Amino acid sequence: MFKKLLSILLLAAATCSASTAQEGNAKLFTDSPVQPRMRVIIDNDFGGDPDGLFQLVQHLLSPSVEIRGIIGSHLREGDGWDPSKESATHAKQKAEEVLQIMNLSNTYSVYQGSNFALENDSTAQKSDAASAIVKEAMRDDTKLPLYIVCGAGLTDIASAYLMEPKIANRLTLIWIGGPEYPELATPPPGYTTLEYNLAIDLKAGQVVFNQSTIPIWQIPRNVYRQVMMPYSSLLTRVKTQGKIGEYLTSNVERIMQMSIKHHFNVGEVYIVGDSPLVLLTSLQSSFEPDPSSSFYVLRPSPLINNQGIYETNHKGRNIRVYTQLDVQLLLDDLYSKLILFNTRK
Repeated sequence: MFKKLLSILLLAAATCSASTAQEGNAKLFTDSPVQPRMRVIIDNDFGGDPDGLFQLVQHLLSPSVEIRGIIGSHLREGDGWDPSKESATHAKQKAEEVLQIMNLSNTYSVYQGSNFALENDSTAQKSDAASAIVKEAMRDDTKLPLYIVCGAGLTDIASAYLMEPKIANRLTLIWIGGPEYPELATPPPGYTTLEYNLAIDLKAGQVVFNQSTIPIWQIPRNVYRQVMMPYSSLLTRVKTQGKIGEYLTSNVERIMQMSIKHHFNVGEVYIVGDSPLVLLTSLQSSFEPDPSSSFYVLRPSPLINNQGIYETNHKGRNIRVYTQLDVQLLLDDLYSKLILFNTRK
């Protein structure tokens, strides 16, 4: 057992020495023994639901990931969050705003994704974001695994694949999106058949699921809805933690106030549904690294039809479909990192 443990530690040390943390990372721990274990590219619609801002901040405070790029991606055209035709442009600006508040400006590469969905399932929407994904995936100078963590539509990763199909076996996609699998969960009251993130770019979803061989860890709607932050915790454990805590809180409270004006009561919890992207990367287990406190099933990747409904694909490669998340670990980590960041020297 000791020899096995020693060999694992030596391998880990060699991997860490090959790629050190970015110099501008938010420093939480003095003389930290934590080094990056993986590369991540963050792709999210930061101009929409503020849950993506929580995910971004928590990832920026996670020393075990090497952030290789931040992508601001588009919303569905006419979306109430941002009905303009420049939602990806605005998402990039929102990400840069977070970095400025955290004194991390010019530390990370921030890319604009396409402002528009795919026109068909064979033509990429070329953008700086898609090119950055291809470039990072095709690197041969590091052994750190690459995760594309996506909390919105799949336009940019689908475009990257259409531009260079070889990336499929050089990364893992973790995606917040897709409806419930009927045999695994019941849809929520008043649900829409076409799930929100899939609806942003249905063609992109079809490229990734139906055509590509990209490894997928999927967090469908019934699962991302598990990550509920009480308003009481938002006030006592987020808002109290300096400028970034106040910023995150104000973005949620803005939505709560808007809802009241439109005679809709959001209650006293907020779903930070993009935060599982942190749980499944930064918070993997020490040995045999994996998100071992959360649960998934392996199943053949379905075909996604033109209504956004799954169809059986007997030839589909196995993908992970998460069924239950360790929400306590995820939120405790967020609260602790905010405290450490706010009190760092």
